[in-house]
Amino acid sequence: MTLFAMAVVLLAGLAGPLLATPKRARIPIVVGEILLGVAVGRTGLGWVKADDPILSYVASAGFALVMLVAGSHVPLRDAALRVAAGRGTLLSALVGVLSVPAGFGVAALVGTGHGLLYAVLLASSSAALVMPVLDETKLATPPALALIVQVAIADTACIVALPLAAAPQKAGRAALGALAVIAAGAVWFVVLRWLHARGLVDKAHDLSKSRHFGLELRIALIVLFGLAGLAQLVGVSVMLAGFVAGLALAAVGEPRRLARQLFAVTDGFLGPVFFVWLGASLDLRALGQHPVMLVLAALIAAGSVVVHGATRLLGQPLPLAVLAGAQLGVPVAAVTIGTREQLLAPGEGGAILAAALISVAVTAWAASRAVKDRTDESREAS
Repeated sequence: MTLFAMAVVLLAGLAGPLLATPKRARIPIVVGEILLGVAVGRTGLGWVKADDPILSYVASAGFALVMLVAGSHVPLRDAALRVAAGRGTLLSALVGVLSVPAGFGVAALVGTGHGLLYAVLLASSSAALVMPVLDETKLATPPALALIVQVAIADTACIVALPLAAAPQKAGRAALGALAVIAAGAVWFVVLRWLHARGLVDKAHDLSKSRHFGLELRIALIVLFGLAGLAQLVGVSVMLAGFVAGLALAAVGEPRRLARQLFAVTDGFLGPVFFVWLGASLDLRALGQHPVMLVLAALIAAGSVVVHGATRLLGQPLPLAVLAGAQLGVPVAAVTIGTREQLLAPGEGGAILAAALISVAVTAWAASRAVKDRTDESREAS
């Protein structure tokens, strides 16, 4: 991995802003980054080597940071969100219940025997995709707040459940590892709250601002990568570490200066690197060698839309119901664990990631439709 290769990765990442520029399309930035990653990676031209250890290392850091930002955007201190907590919990529970028979049904149809894994995939959501979409579209309606709760619960639950579903024989170790990361995140929250209560955070902020030290970002990254290192040590995805660290910031109140700093380093550097790397890591050509895996990709993608769309029965607008099915981190972690433990059939990892890519495309439609519906409602009200 050379600095020239890093420039190519960041250049590919510009596809995100370019595709997201037309306001009518409402394409999330990450869609363009992933798609061009596919074009320059294993499936396409091969310019970006996803298995390069340096690029993989930087991408892992980017994944953790993307999840931290996603967690920090969960408005835990918002009274309206607490009101929507019950509805969001109900939505996530319905999706979780429906995902179990759907997952085992998909496994029976393709004959892989991974029903529990597919159930977790179908139930999962991606805060890393949904939160930026909600920020971009400025949706703050009660259904959107319920969606935030639903995604936060689904993301956390599926991140914890994934190692248990992927490798049931190691469920005990995986559960203990997840608990260790969550406990470490809880300790960070307690320490951060204690520092806030004594005014030490404000003093550090004033010193950092006046002397240009960047202390807020430095400390946030130290904690994030410390938690991510612990996650890797205990065999848990760094996405859990990032999300837990972000929730701790959201719970105590993220300083505006830190939010801008995290935005710069995430959206300007490590985030695009991760999403381009993710696209480059996909080998969609392998699906052609195993046609049944094309069926698997289609079933997982369609199953996700169906089980999440079922929340329409509880009054959730269809675009927001479908938006909750956006998948990213959990499928990536599933393929990572499955490949490392040699649990997946040939082409199965590609099918899982292809289904996630389809869900990203569906996210673009759902976001555009949600904004259109909100605009139409505003016009009718006026």
